[in-house]
Amino acid sequence: MMANITAGFALCGSFCTFDKIFPVMERLASAGVRLIPIMSYNAYSTDTRFGRAEDIIKEVEGICGEKIIHTLTGAEPIGPKKLLDMLIIAPCTGNTLAKIAAGIADTPVTLAVKSHLRNLRPVLIGISTNDALSAAAKNIGALQNRKNIYFIPYGQDDSAGKPNSMTARFDLTEDAVNAAIEGRQMQPIIIGSL
Repeated sequence: MMANITAGFALCGSFCTFDKIFPVMERLASAGVRLIPIMSYNAYSTDTRFGRAEDIIKEVEGICGEKIIHTLTGAEPIGPKKLLDMLIIAPCTGNTLAKIAAGIADTPVTLAVKSHLRNLRPVLIGISTNDALSAAAKNIGALQNRKNIYFIPYGQDDSAGKPNSMTARFDLTEDAVNAAIEGRQMQPIIIGSL
């Protein structure tokens, strides 16, 4: 089902999950998905204890074989030119969730979502946020009820140490992609602790 589709793959600044995201990107590319990488301003430009921005950019562009969209002017044509069959946001931070839920399009990722949704095509979100069961909960709920928005199943990643934190089961991305392409939310959407 995934072969021969073009998917935007947007990364936001949950840097601690990048090591789980790169293998997902590699599997999708190996399955025949053309990946167009998109990065938020922070994901594209911030050096962290999880890696230097320069190295992350090289990794992403190496996997995708495409230059990263990292500006508003780069993201804007996604909708008008119908560049994508679907858009994957993984990891998607609480900040980006809030902006998407509120219709704010002021970063490359959020503008890509706005631009892509004009074509009534699927957006698949893989959350990674420490406040999923607190401040971000209302935004997750709002987006789960929105047309053409789907989620990679998610669960608590450290219920004792971070009781409000949830992250997607990124190993389920391919199944979630297939479901979203068919217009279905993969179930169950909320799974036990990871």
